[in-house]
Amino acid sequence: MHVEKISISLPQSLVKFIENYQVASGYKSRSQVISEAVELLRSRELEEAYRDASREVDSDWDVTVADGLTDEAW
Repeated sequence: MHVEKISISLPQSLVKFIENYQVASGYKSRSQVISEAVELLRSRELEEAYRDASREVDSDWDVTVADGLTDEAW
């Protein structure tokens, strides 16, 4: 996996939280903690996108569901 180094600035309270979380959770580095946090944000965004997509109504789907294919023997 290609890894790119970046620099971020955080309030002292967040740095302390990251360090405490690192120790308590057994992570090898603060970068691993931050990486997991970003992955969780990405997952949340994907969940919201899937939720939004499931709300879309496609009237053609109702026609497809009722097309009688369930009655056919394969």
